[in-house]
Amino acid sequence: MRETLSPLFSEEQIGESGMDRLQPGETNHWFKELVNDSPVAIYSCDKQGYITFFNQAAATLWGRQPDCGEDRWCGSWKIYYPNGTPMILDKCPMARALIENMPDEGEEVTIERPDHTFRNLLVFPRPLLDNRNVIVGVHNTLVDITEQKKGEEKQAILSAIVESSDDAIISKTLEGIITSWNAGAQKIFGYTEEEVLGKSILILIPNALRTEENSIISDIKAGKKVDHFHTMRLAKSGKQIPISLTVSPIKDRQGRIIGASKIARDISERLDTEYTIEQSAQRLGILNAIGKTISEKLDGQSILQLVTDATTRITGADFGAFFYNTVDEHGDACMLLALSGAPLEAFEKFGIPQNTSVFFPAFSSGGVARIDDIRKDPRYGKNAPHYWVPKGHPPVVSYLAVPLIASSGAVIGGLFFGHPGPAMFTAEHEDTVVSVASQTAVALENAKLFDEVKTLSAKKDGFIALASHELKTPLTTIKGYLQILEKKETETAGKLFIERTLTQVNKLNSLVSDLFDISKIEIGTLQLYCETFDVRELIFEIIETFHYLNRTHQIIFRDPGRALFIEADKQRMEQVMINLVSNAIKYSPGANIVRIIVEHTDTTVTVKIKDEGIGLSPIQKKKIFTRFYRAEEASDIAGLGLGLYLTKEIIERHHGTIDVSSELGEGSEFFFSLPLKST
Repeated sequence: MRETLSPLFSEEQIGESGMDRLQPGETNHWFKELVNDSPVAIYSCDKQGYITFFNQAAATLWGRQPDCGEDRWCGSWKIYYPNGTPMILDKCPMARALIENMPDEGEEVTIERPDHTFRNLLVFPRPLLDNRNVIVGVHNTLVDITEQKKGEEKQAILSAIVESSDDAIISKTLEGIITSWNAGAQKIFGYTEEEVLGKSILILIPNALRTEENSIISDIKAGKKVDHFHTMRLAKSGKQIPISLTVSPIKDRQGRIIGASKIARDISERLDTEYTIEQSAQRLGILNAIGKTISEKLDGQSILQLVTDATTRITGADFGAFFYNTVDEHGDACMLLALSGAPLEAFEKFGIPQNTSVFFPAFSSGGVARIDDIRKDPRYGKNAPHYWVPKGHPPVVSYLAVPLIASSGAVIGGLFFGHPGPAMFTAEHEDTVVSVASQTAVALENAKLFDEVKTLSAKKDGFIALASHELKTPLTTIKGYLQILEKKETETAGKLFIERTLTQVNKLNSLVSDLFDISKIEIGTLQLYCETFDVRELIFEIIETFHYLNRTHQIIFRDPGRALFIEADKQRMEQVMINLVSNAIKYSPGANIVRIIVEHTDTTVTVKIKDEGIGLSPIQKKKIFTRFYRAEEASDIAGLGLGLYLTKEIIERHHGTIDVSSELGEGSEFFFSLPLKST
């Protein structure tokens, strides 16, 4: 390294600094110490731009030792503009300062070291003048701002993340004063930043929960993090919002805790989802009970009593009743068949209700009635002899009526519920009872059809024997699991056996449905109730159903991206899709993917269900849609061999076609085509 300092400072500059009072040797030594040991990078060039001096800080910054008298203008390996464009050395700030005889007040450049690392610099080149004010060279001071820029970029990224987050991100002092407020906080709580900065965090906390703040601040002062704490907070509107709260300490550079950062997530939607799932589980429980009654007794009275008890319990009704839609010899309509939540005497002494304007629209039109306060209904209190609620009758304010409708469209009867409080029945209650009523109507028809099944030919007798065996298998499993469940105490075990029990019930329901659909086809009573709907929407519903019921396979849907309307019986088309997807899952135990593909022309839509399962031989493909056929390789898989026969019948009755493409051991692709609804 060159050690002479003469190019850096003129004698005049030394004199003006007051250092002229030092001896020449002392001055030179003083400048050596000052410049060489400075942590700031300093170097100088002569009039031709050749480097004449650099200190160790400059060499460290460049990552190399330049050759004095050889390297020009800059000791770095490469130099760039801030945007990454290479900089010509003759155009660098050092050269311009010499040529223009003007100092530079901090231009930014980027240098590259030999090890291909980069540093961001501010440069301060200054012309060097002799005692005659003639330029003899230039010196430069380099300030490394790399870490500063990284910090600024990191801060900008963090600020962008905070501002774009849907969660509320808030900071506050240890005294609870709000110091920052993002857009997510405004969205959740309704306050603008201007409205809350400098205010107490208590404006967001309900009065009954304000002791939480003291506990949180205590944990923060102790350096503890509050993680995913579920609580309630107040919006500007006064509405209480359920949130998941995470609070972390904020520290200064010395590590002292000076405040807290809060992340609040609105969990209203999640709680609603959990509630929906819970309601769905209750529905499945009710359907499970109905399925057991169908399979064990096939007795209409038992079915109705079970349904009345279960729906009364699930709706929270004070009482529930089922009335059969019939007319006796006196012309009195309906007959009480089941009662829950109230003694029979409470109704018997009033006789069977007459054709009141409130009670019987469910029978006449088959519509659901849900009334929050029946006393405010204009039809209420119009009928003799009681007019209002008779003395001794269970009080009724909230009212819910749901008809049971047969497949023919006739109203079999109605479920009626009452409660003494207003607005006790919700839309969820209504949906549950409607679902149960639909299943009950099928169950009653199944019970009626049971006697007809026993009169079939010898071949059908054999079929019924096989069906009975298949129906008993899941029932035995259900009984065994439930007996084990009674002895278990852990929640995990209970969930496991309930899931297995529900799986067996689903199998039972599928078998029973197929059994009676075959009967309807053979006697010509399978009716279609057509409507116009989008095939894609039906597929999305099917996929959502399997998402909750199936844990072994992933269903991948290739969506055509446009609505495809058909005119068909939606319930039967749902049956077709569920059957084909269920088969794809059931007959591909060694795989985990089922694909649904929708294609279309101007006049038809084709739905393909492809699996990666056991596949079919050419002989099996010819027989697969025949009644009772089951491939030899599937002998250990439960079923009666009815599903594909039913599927083919339904598709063909909709003027469509169905077929299969398959190779043994390579999986199968079932596909059906239906006419598109003309627009």
